[in-house]
Amino acid sequence: MQPWYDFSGKNVFVAGGTRGINRGIAEAFAHVGARVAVASRTQAKVDDTVAALQAMGAEAMGFAADVRDPEAVNAGVARVHHAWGDLTVVISGAAGNFPALATDMSANGFRSVVEIDLLGTFHVMQAVYPLLQKPGAVVINISAPQALIPMAAQSHVCAAKAGVDMITRTLALEWGEQGVRVNAVVPGPTDGTEGMRRLAPTESARQAVIDSVPLKRMGTPDDIAHACLFLASDCASYITGAVLPVDGGWVQGGAGMMGMGFAKMLKKKKM
Repeated sequence: MQPWYDFSGKNVFVAGGTRGINRGIAEAFAHVGARVAVASRTQAKVDDTVAALQAMGAEAMGFAADVRDPEAVNAGVARVHHAWGDLTVVISGAAGNFPALATDMSANGFRSVVEIDLLGTFHVMQAVYPLLQKPGAVVINISAPQALIPMAAQSHVCAAKAGVDMITRTLALEWGEQGVRVNAVVPGPTDGTEGMRRLAPTESARQAVIDSVPLKRMGTPDDIAHACLFLASDCASYITGAVLPVDGGWVQGGAGMMGMGFAKMLKKKKM
């Protein structure tokens, strides 16, 4: 059988690739032979991740950049391209989140999430397009369940990630003629991530999340990474413009109920 998940000699860039789900994705591609570049706002986190990838035997590099700053993103991606050549796979996963009722959220809070999640994705897309392997490159945006269903206390994320999904689908149309595939992955509740620790800080809250998932478990970074490996591989060569939930069925109803739980918790804090 052809080794579909052999990315030897391929150049992979993971925006936001120094922690949680995105770091798991970076490590997965390193494991199957890819050269992996990561970006994050903090140089120390970039250095730590690059060292870990190199310890796995992978060729790795990274740069510090805030995805809200297009010039920084452009410069960093250009460095990767200068070192390795055309990009084969791009994962755009930088994100921000916090629970807040719409009536209590500041304009700056709303704007911050939209600028990181939505505008940041746009900046990454614009930066990488001239440097993609054409044909054959694959772009995967990391979305969220909030893009697919309304969730209380998450109006900012719902708006931003819905925009990410539409950017994904639009670029699939615009870039398809060049042989570039563009898809999105929608992670559900994922263990060991900062977002999950923030949204479910207690054991009872964690159990409530698990109970809301039809498969009755949280996902792992590996679950999300495996979906990205599939979408980036030749197994998915006829898939573009897809938005793939990897969530244990959470968007079938549990996610919305969980949002109502967040709303009740926040309202109690105000009393």
